[in-house]
Amino acid sequence: MYAGKGLGALAFGHPRPDPVGDGQESVWDYPRPAICEPTGRRIEIVHKGQMLADTKAAYRTLETSHPPTYYLPPGDVAMAHLTPNPRRSLCEWKGQARYWDVEIGGDRFEAAAWSYPDPTPPFAAIRDYLAFYPEPFDRCLVDGEQVTPQPGGFYGGWISQYEAGPFKGIPGSRFW
Repeated sequence: MYAGKGLGALAFGHPRPDPVGDGQESVWDYPRPAICEPTGRRIEIVHKGQMLADTKAAYRTLETSHPPTYYLPPGDVAMAHLTPNPRRSLCEWKGQARYWDVEIGGDRFEAAAWSYPDPTPPFAAIRDYLAFYPEPFDRCLVDGEQVTPQPGGFYGGWISQYEAGPFKGIPGSRFW
């Protein structure tokens, strides 16, 4: 068992939600199965001084225990920095994802972005929108705030001041 801000506590393998502060949502109130919804928050990705993405027309996907993952319209992404990657994965809610490599500022990040060219009907709004792992980039911002990547390396959630955890991906969360 462990505890700490942002980590919550585990008692017999079950998480205890962190307290929710002003202006926050608990990820434990997010639904399962997952949903997607539009957000008016400004989402920015900057690397080595170059703007990769800037939008106020993103969607966010929400799922119990996960911070939001943001999907950005391709028209608000500098697509010249992206090249297709052969990697594929399957999401039980959204369908088959395709991945993108990102080359920007002299750096190349393999499979740093993904999209759903043929999502399931509940996720039709994010068709061809792009999501990015935040960790390889210098700055990933939600309304001007630098985000923290969702722990664990597999998930693509963005943790900001707007979410209270604990978040899937921390040690002991495999079966949440």
